[in-house]
Amino acid sequence: MKLLRKTGAAALLLALVLLLAGCSAGSSDNSAFDTGGSGSNGAGGWSDSAAPEEEGVSDDGEATLQDGPKKIYTGYIEAETTDFAAAQQSLADMVAEAEGYFSNRSVSNHGAYRYGDYTIRVPAARFQGFLSQVGEGLHVTYQTDSEEDVSEAYYDIAGRLATQRTKLERLQTLLSQAESMADIITIEDAISETEWMIEDLSGSLQSYDNRIDYATMTVSLREVYRLSGSEEPVTTLGGRLKEAFTGGLRNVGSVLEELAVWLVYNWVWLALLAAMAAGAAALIRRRKKRRQPPGGGKEGQ
Repeated sequence: MKLLRKTGAAALLLALVLLLAGCSAGSSDNSAFDTGGSGSNGAGGWSDSAAPEEEGVSDDGEATLQDGPKKIYTGYIEAETTDFAAAQQSLADMVAEAEGYFSNRSVSNHGAYRYGDYTIRVPAARFQGFLSQVGEGLHVTYQTDSEEDVSEAYYDIAGRLATQRTKLERLQTLLSQAESMADIITIEDAISETEWMIEDLSGSLQSYDNRIDYATMTVSLREVYRLSGSEEPVTTLGGRLKEAFTGGLRNVGSVLEELAVWLVYNWVWLALLAAMAAGAAALIRRRKKRRQPPGGGKEGQ
């Protein structure tokens, strides 16, 4: 009887070792996602026992290569406005129409003008339409967008996650069959490690899903006195010289305007500094007078 128990325990441990080795090999080569068509059914390397029930979905609901490419869309826009409140409301209306949301909003004042920075998330399917709508609704001075294909990384994580879940099921089956305490402890340690791997891979996949499902748009809105590029382009030499001269005067006026606004905003501190400077100067003059000898400083007369 003892011999049978020892033989059974040894067989259980051997099965556990083979299981861990098999799952490690499956995790490294991701054979379930092989597109070489080497499987018995000729469909992307799937064996008959693991064939998906429908295209794009495996028998355990995992994502497969048939789901298509996974892409992340991002965009950035710089815009100007002479009516900040109206432009901000227009942007909010466009976001609501696209069924998106603001993940971050910040507004700051620089002198007499306001600046807004907005991070917007919209469904990926509506990204291009939203990009065009913002370009038409605001006075855009700079615009860029990008498309990143993350299919390879995404499906690699999905394959490793499927492997770890299969490994967990087999470990749980072995745990239900274990008899000795040593076997139970060994299997439970393996289960704990596998569950941690599943949680980590699931989090990575959810992060990808979030960025894939919803595109990210950053909008920088600046309030100005006059919109740039609102005048007709000048082609003649005389017109270009005139434009350069008036532009220089306009820039000087803008600098003086900003300086005047800054002085008004900070007049209390400036008055305090002026009073402190005047007091310091008076104190220095008094000390100099005290140090002068009698007779106006003419010694030896």
